[in-house]
Amino acid sequence: MGSADIVPGVSGGTIALITGIYGHLIEAISNIRFGFLKPLVKGDFKGFWNQLLEEIDFKFFIPLILGIGIAFLTLAKVVTYCMEYHTALTYSFFLGLIIASAVILFRKIDKINIKHVLCAVIGLILTYIFVSLNPIAANHSLLIIFISGMIAICAMILPGISGSFLLLLLGQYKYMLTALHEFHLSEIAVFAVGAVIGILGFSKILNFLLKNYEELTMAFLIGVMLGSLKVPAVEIVSSASVDVFGILPCIVVAVVGFALIIVLETKFDYME
Repeated sequence: MGSADIVPGVSGGTIALITGIYGHLIEAISNIRFGFLKPLVKGDFKGFWNQLLEEIDFKFFIPLILGIGIAFLTLAKVVTYCMEYHTALTYSFFLGLIIASAVILFRKIDKINIKHVLCAVIGLILTYIFVSLNPIAANHSLLIIFISGMIAICAMILPGISGSFLLLLLGQYKYMLTALHEFHLSEIAVFAVGAVIGILGFSKILNFLLKNYEELTMAFLIGVMLGSLKVPAVEIVSSASVDVFGILPCIVVAVVGFALIIVLETKFDYME
């Protein structure tokens, strides 16, 4: 998830979905209500600890957050290198990942009806419009970074919507990537606080939708993924050679990415 969230156009939520932990992730986040603070204020440390263990799934969050954090710190340079020097092949791989993820979501819908089609079309149109927007010019004050963290994290847990691409539109992507590389503690901390506040609120909405309108939500997310394909497609077309020697490797890499996700979904599906 951390590796995917670094890349504009690819969502960490997509990775969570294909590895079978997406529902668990959303529910675990939405269950955090900070009720453990009440006994702490009263000096009831035993009650605080019991409530903390009840609300927060540490067995799930600790390895997940460690994995995301390590990916952010170690792979940021690798991903940016691949995007800069092997742009067409890198985005071809992402293209395959996204298409496979949409296929996996499609397989989770038992019976297609007009409501599913409409939700998918709405998701596709809205996402296509969104990814066609131009990045805005914004300053890098701590307030703007805080707000950017709140907005971007919501996209990071949605399959098909890239939090990094949102940061790109908000004019904060390169700035925050540099802050991560050079370990600017104040910017990273403010962004993280905004992200925590954003994800706690948004996860409750997502959890409600998945529990009450799961198939319609899945259909909408399929449209979101299909709409987001414009991002890697544009990069491939603008970077790859038009001859067979330029396009063929891109097709091969996209197929590899597609196959990888299908295999992963088959292996990890038991986790649901």
